[in-house]
Amino acid sequence: MADDRERFERIYRENFRAVLRFAATRIDPERAKDVAAETFLVAWRRLDDVPAEPRAWLLGVARKVIAGQFRSQTRRDALALRLEAERDESGDHAAGFAERDEVLAAFTSLRERDREVLRLVAWDGLDAAEAAEVLGVTRLAFAVRLHRARRRLEQAFESDSPAAPIAKARRHVDAHS
Repeated sequence: MADDRERFERIYRENFRAVLRFAATRIDPERAKDVAAETFLVAWRRLDDVPAEPRAWLLGVARKVIAGQFRSQTRRDALALRLEAERDESGDHAAGFAERDEVLAAFTSLRERDREVLRLVAWDGLDAAEAAEVLGVTRLAFAVRLHRARRRLEQAFESDSPAAPIAKARRHVDAHS
């Protein structure tokens, strides 16, 4: 039992920030703390299932914890976009906000599966092998999903905005993969 406790404490110390950061990029900070806590509760209860390199496994657990909460966040994001668009129509906007809104609008228009693939690479900084493990797919399957998600993001930009943000977003996503 003491060995289990020491192992769990080591896993917690080495991975808590990564799990919290992973959750915080997807939901609000208060709920992110709850997701991190629940993730480590699962890790404690399933300590025998936790692999020697637990980061990807923990992120996979966190992803599952967030899944139910994510639909609500997507609805809130869509509302914020509509409100920004209404404010933009009144002439009260800055160029930087407009570009950010174009990026967010294109990103939001993607299916959840595509958004998640792009987030794992660009926001969480995972390589293909780690991201594949988080999603529970092969590295090849992840590479295909990433390629398709990037292509769909580019198409979303082409349909809603000028070419400049397309190049900027592509460089941003490519730089983080």
